[in-house]
Amino acid sequence: MMNRIVLIGRLTQDPELRYTNSGTAVASFTLAVDRARPNAAGERETDFVNVVVWQKQAETVAQYLQKGRLAAVDGRLQIRSYENREGHKVRVAEVVAESVRFLDKANNGTSSPSATPPRPVTGSIPVQPAPRGPAGYEDDPFADDMDLSDDDLPF
Repeated sequence: MMNRIVLIGRLTQDPELRYTNSGTAVASFTLAVDRARPNAAGERETDFVNVVVWQKQAETVAQYLQKGRLAAVDGRLQIRSYENREGHKVRVAEVVAESVRFLDKANNGTSSPSATPPRPVTGSIPVQPAPRGPAGYEDDPFADDMDLSDDDLPF
């Protein structure tokens, strides 16, 4: 059996960083991914895929990715269900990322993270501010990784 998802798309909003009760970082964001073929009207449709990232990679994603950034996600599809406040069973499909690659440079043209820290989200998981890395690790480690435009991609 195999459960593997590879996506390339743009973030629809800044990642949301939270911490579990045991202190494990978890970030979530939505990736807008264009479909490969146009529809009957000749337009390309877009899928909006929920992505969850755990541990140190979650902190890195929250620190360096922002709305509009191009990212590649490699992971697995997870379907989970829960009961909402009205008592209805809700099923959620999301990609649990094993690897997230930053495919473009920051919007502001610099390799430093945004001046404002990621906004924590309130909810059932206690919220704590994202810790800052040690000196020397402030720069985006993926800033010079690739220099691609959308025209360079084969799809």
